[in-house]
Amino acid sequence: MSIVTSQQLARFFEEFGKTEVTFNKQVLSATGLVAKNVYLKVLDRQWPCVVFSSSMTTSRVIVTVKEAFLTALRKANNRLSLRWCFKLTENPEPITFFVSCHSGGFTPYDPQNQEVQLLTLESIQRPPDDLIAILGTLLDANANAQRRKGERILVTPESMKKLGLESRESIITLNGAAHKGILRDLSFSGAKIITSGITEKAINSTVTVRIAKSEQSGELLLLGVIRRVDEVGGRKDIVAVGVEYPREPPMSYKLLINSYISTLRKTSVGPTEANPAAPDAQSNGSPLPAEKAASADKAAPPEKDAPAQEGEKVGPQK
Repeated sequence: MSIVTSQQLARFFEEFGKTEVTFNKQVLSATGLVAKNVYLKVLDRQWPCVVFSSSMTTSRVIVTVKEAFLTALRKANNRLSLRWCFKLTENPEPITFFVSCHSGGFTPYDPQNQEVQLLTLESIQRPPDDLIAILGTLLDANANAQRRKGERILVTPESMKKLGLESRESIITLNGAAHKGILRDLSFSGAKIITSGITEKAINSTVTVRIAKSEQSGELLLLGVIRRVDEVGGRKDIVAVGVEYPREPPMSYKLLINSYISTLRKTSVGPTEANPAAPDAQSNGSPLPAEKAASADKAAPPEKDAPAQEGEKVGPQK
């Protein structure tokens, strides 16, 4: 997660303060929540719980409710704290913090076990900045994935740093055959990859795209559909393959794209283009603000793709 400024925190809280996030597998992975270190604190006792969902102002947790827990909650006048724990890739140690809450009531969660209840927690005060940053970054990525899905990012040494990529290398797998490729651009809704061994016959075929992030963050696996196959520099052995994602990409991928979008918001500069996937994508893509569009026109290369740079290998995976 990139550094979040005080202005961003204020915007996140204003725009997304009451928006609830369900902690499914993707969200758990994207946020780095350390579930085993999350618990409720009532008076001086700790009670294990599972976060079901949360906004910046309320949370719903699954907890086993026994008489001892109810007695402690009554003594505390329904006040308790929720301990959060997150392991972020940029921090060597997990971050932990408490959110002071008021019990908002119980709802049965498991019909087979009446002791398992869904407890609603209402924050007593503004939550810690860390929680606003983590949930806000997630919700901002979701919002931008809809608002700006047609804009694409040219993959350059500069943009790679902002995206958190260590390499332009990628792999397209088509009908079981792996093709090494070089990322040309990325967007929330698709990608363009320079590769070889793929022809126009592959248009509308389903493929998987692997993008390496780093040794710490691993790789991203994306399901896509080939929408375009264009020759590069007049060479039939090298092609630019436009891939469109038929459904929403993983949350970790949205965060990767949004990390670049966030830098645009801070600097108001950066080359982006329309969605590379569909033939009519340029007319349907989200428009750039005027100042960004002018910058992009100067920075973007001609529409005709350039050959792979010297030293970059394109070819079938061995």
